[in-house]
Amino acid sequence: MKGRSYRFPAPAKLNLFLHVTGRRADGYHCLESIFVLIDLADILTLTLRDDGVIARERDIPGVSEDADLTLRAARLLQEAPGTAQGVTLSVDKRIPQGGGLGGGSSDAATVLLALNRLWGTRLSRCELSALALRLGADVPFFLGGTAAWVSGIGEILRPVSLPSMWIALAMPPVAVPTKEVFSAPDLTRNTASETIAAFTKDHGRNDLEPVVAERYLEVSTALSALRRETPMARMSGSGASVFGVFDDAGKAAAALRRLPPDVPGRVVRTVSRHPLAAWSFR
Repeated sequence: MKGRSYRFPAPAKLNLFLHVTGRRADGYHCLESIFVLIDLADILTLTLRDDGVIARERDIPGVSEDADLTLRAARLLQEAPGTAQGVTLSVDKRIPQGGGLGGGSSDAATVLLALNRLWGTRLSRCELSALALRLGADVPFFLGGTAAWVSGIGEILRPVSLPSMWIALAMPPVAVPTKEVFSAPDLTRNTASETIAAFTKDHGRNDLEPVVAERYLEVSTALSALRRETPMARMSGSGASVFGVFDDAGKAAAALRRLPPDVPGRVVRTVSRHPLAAWSFR
């Protein structure tokens, strides 16, 4: 298969809510959230090579090679079983960077899933998840394949079944640094732990949202626009993307027309299963 190229999707996620329930001694924050996949995805092209080299075909603006999670994922997988195979990676970015949609984490998970099959390394899902957690707290979710109740620092996952949802997704043209948000002195860090039943009743909130909205006018403006259509509109992750849930595509499209002309938006739908979910070895 040397020199052969393969294309794979890396879907984005939304946090239906995000509570910060504490902070560990090592500085990591304890969270509770529900993650869902949506049908907005980066497209990765993997070209196999037999010289052991792992490289990217072109630079990603603002992402150095050392910070590139796709390269780091491929190198971790290469080292784990000691394979001599390599790969050239190319990412068609459709998920905005710094948008709170998990694009980099999803890209890394897709690399792990795809190369685990293409290289024949055949690591189990548990083994892949251990590698994924070394790349970032969100990465293990994308290996799980379905919507999940997430706790801990993001590594504790409980699959949940949710109905399909239409989403009005606004993507303000600003990148919000996650580290900056979690280090903010005014961040709420003591939200009481909840249950899935409690979420069903009041739908929770995003504890990071006030911090980001205070610092980024673009996020605050997009939230206000969507809340004219649904009071439950909120930010995803650490921002900057915000969203509202609607009964049908028409209502979601109508909500997007409320956005300022300089804020891009699109109607998306939740996805019940990751496109590569069947590619993990149990």
